[in-house]
Amino acid sequence: MKTIGLLGSTGSIGRNVLRVVREHPRDFSVSYLAANTQVERLARQAKIFRPQTVVTADETKGGILRQLLAGEGIRVEAGYETMVALVRETDVNVVFNAIVGSAGLRPTVAAAEEGRDIALSNKESLVMAGELINHLCKKTGARIFPVDSEHSAIWQCLAGESAEDVEKLILTGSGGPFLRRSLSEFPQITPAEALKHPNWSMGPKISIDSATMINKGLELIEAFHLFHLDASKIDIVIHPESIVHSMVQFRDGSVKAQLGVPDMKVPIQYALSYPRHLRSEWPRLDPGKGLGLHFEAPDTERFPALILARKALERGQTYPAVFNAAGERAVRQFLNGAISFPEITASVKEALDRHKPLDPLRLENILALSGM
Repeated sequence: MKTIGLLGSTGSIGRNVLRVVREHPRDFSVSYLAANTQVERLARQAKIFRPQTVVTADETKGGILRQLLAGEGIRVEAGYETMVALVRETDVNVVFNAIVGSAGLRPTVAAAEEGRDIALSNKESLVMAGELINHLCKKTGARIFPVDSEHSAIWQCLAGESAEDVEKLILTGSGGPFLRRSLSEFPQITPAEALKHPNWSMGPKISIDSATMINKGLELIEAFHLFHLDASKIDIVIHPESIVHSMVQFRDGSVKAQLGVPDMKVPIQYALSYPRHLRSEWPRLDPGKGLGLHFEAPDTERFPALILARKALERGQTYPAVFNAAGERAVRQFLNGAISFPEITASVKEALDRHKPLDPLRLENILALSGM
C-alpha cells in the first residue's frame, strides 16, 4: 500500500485525489492532509480518511480545527512553516502537491530535498524553480510524477520510448471560454464570464489562467523542465473538445496521443499508481458515439500570454518566476475588479520588461520575486 501526504486537500484537485483513494482503499492510504483556510471541509476529510496528522496553513484557524477534531485521535497542527516541516519529517511514498500558486513551491523543494517522490499538480513549482528542483531531484533521487492532464498524457506517450526518437511534444489546450469571442469585446469581459470554463471544473485562479491562456504558457515551461527537450520542440495547439490531452511526434513522423474524457481523476490516479493503470469506474470515452476532434494553431493576438511565456522560457534565469508571479498578482486584481481582462496579460509583459534576472538556483531569490 502506498502512503500519501496530500497538500491542498480541500481544493478541486485535492478532493479528486481523495476520490481516487476512496476508490482504491487497498492501494492507497493518507498519512497527512494539509489545506489553507477551509478547516470545516478539512475536518470532514480527516474523519473519513483518518490521517495521522492534519495541518491548516492558516495559523488563525488552528483553534477551530482542533475543536472540530477533538477526541478523534488525529494530530492537529497550524501554520505554513509547520506544513513545510511536515513534508520534511514524515516519510511517505508520495507527496501529492495540489496547492494552488506559488505557495506550493517550498513544499515541493522540501520534498525534493528529502528524496521523496512528488505527484505534482502545482505547476508553479517547476515554472518558478524548475532548474533548482531538477538539481535537487538529481542529487537525492526524488522523482516527479506529473498530474496536469497534458503532462500526464505526454508522460504516458513517452513510456517505453527512447528520448532520441522524440521530435516534438504537442500540448493541447481548449482555448477556454473566449476562443470565438470578438477581440473588441475583451475589455468588457467580467470575472464571472472568465470563470466559466467550457470543459473543466477548476478553481478560480486556474480558470482565469485558462481564459487568458497564461495557464498554457505555464504548462509550456513546466513541460520543458519535466521532459528536458529544447523549447523549440514544444508546440501548443488549440483543441476545443479537450479529448486529446496531448501528443508526442517522433522522428519517423508517427504521432502518439493520449485520449480520454476531461476528468482529472484519471491523471491523478496514474500519478499515484504509476507504472500501473489501476481498474476504476471513471467515465469512459466512447468512440462509437462519434468523436469530433478539431485542432488549430493558437491566435497569439487573442492570447499574447503564449508569446510572453515562450520569451520568458528562452531568457531563462528568473524570468519564468516573474511570469508566474506577475500572472498571479494580475489574476487577483482582475477578480477584485481593479484591472480589465486584457490588462492581465499587459501587466505580465510590463513585469517581464522591468525584470533584472537573478540566480535561479537560489531559493531566496525566487521566493522574493513571488512575495513569499
